[in-house]
Amino acid sequence: MSLSSHLSELKKKHQILDMQVEEAQRSPSYDALQIVELKKQKLKLKEEIERLSN
Repeated sequence: MSLSSHLSELKKKHQILDMQVEEAQRSPSYDALQIVELKKQKLKLKEEIERLSN
């Protein structure tokens, strides 16, 4: 897998997590810990994207 395709995949996963966080924040069935976990995953992806981009 090339670096650019790997970065594209990471960006897609980050976008999906972003949508999940937004949905979770609107839904009363999600608790705060689930939202925090999604945000942590999203941050890890963002950091990995930035690391590979530099």
